[in-house]
Amino acid sequence: MNRTIRIGTRESQLAVAQAELVKQYLETVHPQYQVTLVKIKTTGDQILDRSLDQIGGKGLFVKELDIALYENRTDLSVHSLKDLPMEIPKDLPVIGYSRREAPQDALVLPLGSKQPDLKQPFGTSSPRRRVQLTQIYPGCQIHPIRGNILTRLQKLDSGSYGALVLAAAGLARLGLSNRISRLFSTDEMVPAAGQGILAVQAREEFDAGLLNGFFDSNAKWQALAERSFIRALGGGCASPIAAYADLSGEQMTLTGLLAEEGVCKAVKRSLTAPKYEAEKLGMRLAERICGMVRR
Repeated sequence: MNRTIRIGTRESQLAVAQAELVKQYLETVHPQYQVTLVKIKTTGDQILDRSLDQIGGKGLFVKELDIALYENRTDLSVHSLKDLPMEIPKDLPVIGYSRREAPQDALVLPLGSKQPDLKQPFGTSSPRRRVQLTQIYPGCQIHPIRGNILTRLQKLDSGSYGALVLAAAGLARLGLSNRISRLFSTDEMVPAAGQGILAVQAREEFDAGLLNGFFDSNAKWQALAERSFIRALGGGCASPIAAYADLSGEQMTLTGLLAEEGVCKAVKRSLTAPKYEAEKLGMRLAERICGMVRR
């Protein structure tokens, strides 16, 4: 019997830290297995001078990891769920979702700053964040920025930007929560679908039961609702689109946001239903919002 589990991950410091969470769980709960990380450079990590929609979208962060699974060089892949394309190969299913880290977006200022300098640009390459930032800080300049979190922070602290907007979850997993100057509520800035959740992908024959204690059922329902909403709208990373599912007991309130490309105004609405109807809820909300945008 094979006693080795190989976990595929991107090479970035955040991706490795996230894969380490799965590795540590397996080593603690199943010490009979030898668990190793296989670090893979993806196309999305190599092309940093263009926006994702210009080079093929978020799928460029997972393509090489999928190939490693197909070629049996890895047994699992760990992804930030928000980076996972809507369409996933049926023979490489997501076998589970982690407990959700903070889903909010965070404002990060240069070291020593107390308020954003509105004469300097905000750094983000996300159309979703761009649309919502212009509502929070009317008249602000927004310039694109690519690269991993540490690279972005270096650009910020060197004076190239007056502020950044980053996922609070990523900062927390790197031990950088102290850099957060403002945590946007999920109402004032609706997060990306799946933000803060890790998705574990594997070949169909992998024993998903090995990770039962790592997986979180509430995160699963949130993931299903949010991704159903995005999928129903046909949204890729170039679309100003967002979704967040809030759970209260057995009830789920899904908030969705959609803006037309190149338009700074967005439509935002919420619907509530039992969490077990997560995917239907996502489709119903998408239908309602889509109808409002196109009137």
